[in-house]
Amino acid sequence: MSISMQIPENGRDIKEIFEEMDSFKENDFKWKKGKVFCLTYPLDENHHEFLKDAYGKYISENFLNPMAFKSLKKMEREVVRMSCSLMNGDDNSVGTMTSGGTESILMAVKAARDLAKKTKPWILKPELVAPESAHVAFEKACKYFGLKYIPVKLDEDYRANIKAMKKAVGVNTVLMMGSAPQYPQGVIDPIEELAAFAKKKKIPFHVDACVGGFMLPWLEKAGEKIPLWDFRVDGVTSISADLHKYGFAAKGASVVLYKSMKYMKHQFFITTEWSGGIYASPNLPGTRPGGAIAAAWGTLNKVGQDGYIEQAKKTIGVAKEFRKRINEIPELEVLGDPPATLLAFKSTDKNLSILAIADQMIEKGWWFDRQQTPASIHMTVMPNHSETLEEFISELKEVIEHVKAHPELAKTGDAAMYGMMAKIPARGLVKKSVEKVMESMWGPTGELPDFEKGIGSDEGAPVWMKLADKYGPQAMDALEKVDNVKDKIKKEVKKLNPF
Repeated sequence: MSISMQIPENGRDIKEIFEEMDSFKENDFKWKKGKVFCLTYPLDENHHEFLKDAYGKYISENFLNPMAFKSLKKMEREVVRMSCSLMNGDDNSVGTMTSGGTESILMAVKAARDLAKKTKPWILKPELVAPESAHVAFEKACKYFGLKYIPVKLDEDYRANIKAMKKAVGVNTVLMMGSAPQYPQGVIDPIEELAAFAKKKKIPFHVDACVGGFMLPWLEKAGEKIPLWDFRVDGVTSISADLHKYGFAAKGASVVLYKSMKYMKHQFFITTEWSGGIYASPNLPGTRPGGAIAAAWGTLNKVGQDGYIEQAKKTIGVAKEFRKRINEIPELEVLGDPPATLLAFKSTDKNLSILAIADQMIEKGWWFDRQQTPASIHMTVMPNHSETLEEFISELKEVIEHVKAHPELAKTGDAAMYGMMAKIPARGLVKKSVEKVMESMWGPTGELPDFEKGIGSDEGAPVWMKLADKYGPQAMDALEKVDNVKDKIKKEVKKLNPF
């Protein structure tokens, strides 16, 4: 695809522009057809059109100044109040809308850090304690705001290990967190136990419900057994929840909620010294698009509680069927016991590569996230996946037989690249290679990675892509032998010290 490097000298015809934009989508995955299990959260075509209309009504309005656009202030306030009510906040609970889950998480971390600056000024090196499964936005927040990120091991069921979390907390801890649910396996951390400990230590506790915030409450109302995770839990001080996921709002809409203004006020940025005047901002951005706020408000009112409960029932039904049908396949296993609408599955046969299975399913037009440690396929289940469930299971079984018949597929293509990336012991080497990928994608030419040919010049290709291309199976075999040695050592160590 050619890249335009300059603005056209003369304005182009509108019809021609739209036709070209449509052509750009030809190689995108067709999320409307129910074959994509990540990135998009569709409801139906009518709702999609509604979102465009609702967003369009406020496409030019800027919520930088609430006094200029009081309509947006009203809508944001109502979205926040509705969200607080849904997550069992009281009259003191507060919050703001943000551009997405990452910003909501960044704001919660920033608020906790600045609260500690006021109440615990002796903390010079603040720390955040989180389960290993926490969304990477928490590590990102620590990188941006100068905290030390402390990831803690999980239990065998992939939930946060309570004992290990408690042990990781120290005098410099300014925030603990848990997920409801966490993304990798879709399980809910033991929020009640962790939050109780945080309260005892006088540490704020954040619940990342970016995926579950607008699904778990409806599942509970529909009769599903969901462990407590929201403001009903004593010790929970903040929650992040995305409206543009299971809230079915347009992209760019999330909320970060706080138990009270005691916590939220530390999110604000205020300066009185700027020559342009007094400047106050509740969030990271200055400009805040009105369309995302309007579409979120419109969606909550359009769908309503009855609509959300109906969609939750439908989605959990589909998710349960996926879990059941996948677990019935002898070579596969769903990880953990996810109670909601996310799941991940791995291969139970060490000679059957789940990454090769992923490659072959993507060749058939499906799209989902690959994961590492353990290698697995991740699925975010939506209501429209009921229409493609049988096709997915049927093609998954076909692919398994094909990969079993062709074990070399595990050592070629993306499967080899992802497999090597997960096994390379020097993670700094992986990081350096990913930097090269980023430099290429966001450089002057914006070149996307080609895992068959490398990226641009030979110097720009990540090391595991070079290995996969040059040595292929030999490189994978070497890494697998290293893995086997490590496993044997672990087993011997465990015999000596079973505890």
